[in-house]
Amino acid sequence: MDDLLAVSHLKTAFDTDQGMVISVDDVSFCLKPGETLALVGESGSGKSVTALSVMRLLGKGSHIIGGEVKFEATNILELDDKGMREIRGNKISMIFQEPMSSLNPVLTIGYQMCEAIMLHLKQSKKQACIHAVEMLNKVGLPRPEALMKQYPFALSGGMRQRVMVAMALSCQPQVLIADEPTTALDVTVQAQIMQLMKDLCAAAGTAVLLITHDLGVVAEMADRVLVMYAGQVVEETDVFTLFDHPEHPYTQGLLKSIPRMDAAEDEQLESIPGMVPVNYQSISGCRFYNRCPLVTERCLSDPPALAMTTEGHYTRCWEVGQMKGPGLGG
Repeated sequence: MDDLLAVSHLKTAFDTDQGMVISVDDVSFCLKPGETLALVGESGSGKSVTALSVMRLLGKGSHIIGGEVKFEATNILELDDKGMREIRGNKISMIFQEPMSSLNPVLTIGYQMCEAIMLHLKQSKKQACIHAVEMLNKVGLPRPEALMKQYPFALSGGMRQRVMVAMALSCQPQVLIADEPTTALDVTVQAQIMQLMKDLCAAAGTAVLLITHDLGVVAEMADRVLVMYAGQVVEETDVFTLFDHPEHPYTQGLLKSIPRMDAAEDEQLESIPGMVPVNYQSISGCRFYNRCPLVTERCLSDPPALAMTTEGHYTRCWEVGQMKGPGLGG
């Protein structure tokens, strides 16, 4: 099956007072139709910047300085603004972390939903309103006709996030990018939103790029997983292998920090010491060396490549397995 979205050697940088700082460094992955790929890592690892780079929604002072982002074999980094508008929201949609800042507070829910439907699906205002009501009903919102006249501030966080899901899927995109879609929601609502996304995307055959730090969500939603650290992919494999045989010390640390039902009563959760480095360029070796329990002299000076350890499993570490060849994360 051909790749629907293929990101190759993506590199994104930001202008700072100290000069240009690279935030995403040589990230590669692919996404097939109907597949769910999760990007996992701590805050500051480059997950959201990767997604915003794919959508070309980076702000002022940011630059994509290398790589390709191919959607259906077209490098969308080379498209002009008009060409990108035809892709964005139509073929590739995105759900952002905080729905209150994503929805316009002075426009009704109906206006915001119908605007996108009329633009991308070329429907009349009446047709767009009917379609919007259908989508709001699909995401389980009560009284969708009345809700169309409401403003975002009148809705709860869970309702606003359901509206965002409805808006993102209203134009039947081929790819949905979900950036921490359940942030700031309580556990029950989180589960409802994730199940809703899973069901709607499965019914439409939509591929999903899911960005999260919650490994419970990954276990429930993902087919494949990319673990990111300090702007790089440090491990890539299928979701079952990741939980059963994690190879990178960072991945192992993340998994050990999750509460387990079968844990002993007096067992304490482990944590990864230290923090994600702010300036990656100052590190000449492995970027995880100062937090890694397996660190050696080689790790301090020689940066490891993302390499295949077993079929379909890629890891960026000198101390793991027998590296069999370079991997591109796809």
